Amino acid sequence: MKVKFTKVNLLSSVRQLTREKWALGATIFAGKMIGLGLVVLAMMILPGFFGTKAHAAAEVYTAHETTMMNTVNTVWTLVAAFLVFGMQAGFVMLEAGFARKRETVNVLMECVFDTCLCGILFYAVGYAFMFGHGNGFIGWGGLGADGKTITNWFFLQNTPATYEATGIPVLAHWIFQYAFADTCSTIVSGAMIGRTSFRGDILYSIGITGFIYPIIGHWAWGPDGFLALMGSAGNFLPSLGQGFRDFAGSTVVHTIGGIASLAGAIVLGPRLGRVFKRDDKEKGGMPPGHNLLVAAVGGFILWFGWYGFNPGSTLSAMDGQGIGRVAANTTLAACAGGMTAMFAALWWGGTKGKFDLGFTVNGFLAGLVAITCPCYWVSPFGAIMLGGVAGFIVFAGIYLIEWFRIDDPVGAVSVHGFAGLWGTISLGLFASGQYGATGPTGADNSAPVTGLFYGGGASVLEAQLIGTFTIAIAVFVVTFVMMFAINKLGHPWKLRIEEHGELGVGGLDVFDHGIEVYPPQDEDVSLSGLFEKGTKVTA
Repeated sequence: MKVKFTKVNLLSSVRQLTREKWALGATIFAGKMIGLGLVVLAMMILPGFFGTKAHAAAEVYTAHETTMMNTVNTVWTLVAAFLVFGMQAGFVMLEAGFARKRETVNVLMECVFDTCLCGILFYAVGYAFMFGHGNGFIGWGGLGADGKTITNWFFLQNTPATYEATGIPVLAHWIFQYAFADTCSTIVSGAMIGRTSFRGDILYSIGITGFIYPIIGHWAWGPDGFLALMGSAGNFLPSLGQGFRDFAGSTVVHTIGGIASLAGAIVLGPRLGRVFKRDDKEKGGMPPGHNLLVAAVGGFILWFGWYGFNPGSTLSAMDGQGIGRVAANTTLAACAGGMTAMFAALWWGGTKGKFDLGFTVNGFLAGLVAITCPCYWVSPFGAIMLGGVAGFIVFAGIYLIEWFRIDDPVGAVSVHGFAGLWGTISLGLFASGQYGATGPTGADNSAPVTGLFYGGGASVLEAQLIGTFTIAIAVFVVTFVMMFAINKLGHPWKLRIEEHGELGVGGLDVFDHGIEVYPPQDEDVSLSGLFEKGTKVTA
């Protein structure tokens, strides 16, 4: 049977398809909002049942009450872990959207592979290195039955029922921290898009997810890390009187990922044919991303996942005030970062006088990165201020990286590295001294802290500067050496892809993966061409 389609029929079909897509999208969004609403409702109701005694320091909880609180806290931690893991969808979309078409499959494959590899390595060695007892530089386990010998936690063996004094089962804590480790490993690939061989990616991912991230992360988050215990008697810099603080990972997750990205991008060099502004003001600049729609949606998915990243780091659903404040601060910092980056691009950017989508997305991501460290201790006004500064920092950072002829296709170094450094330092400026929860329902026993702008002096600022730059310098040196060594290997294990693989038909996607992200279809018909000519199509 032959059916004739007119221009009107085709337009009607397109509109109907659009309506169906909107309906599907609305249904998915409504489902997510209902789920989030239930979580928020539980956060509001449950503390009323279990949290009434939190303000009485001498009050003792019954075994039943303790079990119930630990159960609720565990569920909260797992929900947060699932939100953080969902950020991987945002990362692949953001990076793929900012990449060129010829390198998109490679971006997707690297992110998927890093997620799988990170799970195995964090199970085998990473968790023990990061959260096990050991010394100030590396962990490996916990106290054995004799109370003296440290037994190893490799492959999650010999672990206790719960992690430290949190009451959270070790496996629940592991899945939450695995999602963080996966975030760090995914960040690194963003600055290395378009010229990294997939086998080279395998090698550097092993180094970062299995060793660099967990070992250096132990310094700040481990139970006996030297930065975590800094300022206390018998530990690093006891005269300082302050330890290094990083509530949810501006430095531990984002700066490590961003600085590792910088080292990798420097070792690799720019993509072939990349022209920089300082060399050609007319033709220079970042090649445009092939799909800004995908990039923007990816950015919003990341923002949504951050509500697990930051509030979830309380590890306590009982801390209703803390969770609400952290979520509000996270939102406000993102909003401020997006606004200031947009206006910076409008006033001074290469698209001066225009509203730049790429800078705006990276701006709100920079605000999210910056608030990740101080989110528990700052006021909503402080969150707006430090988030707004982050938007300017990411704008200036992207141009600084461009001036040094470093090719960073997604702005990973600026968003995660520079904004991560700023966010960690900003705690020493904006911590208001108002917030803290030190009881059994508190957020990881986080006592109040006061920064320079609120009359607390410079000691917190000094501790933050020492901690974040110690980690940043160590990450850069170790990662640069690792990337340099991998790049000296022969093909196909060399970090940089062969020249013909980068420039050949289909680019890196076809060379390393054998497929394009949008395979050509002989049956494709240009609807726009049909509409212009009023052509009838016979099926």
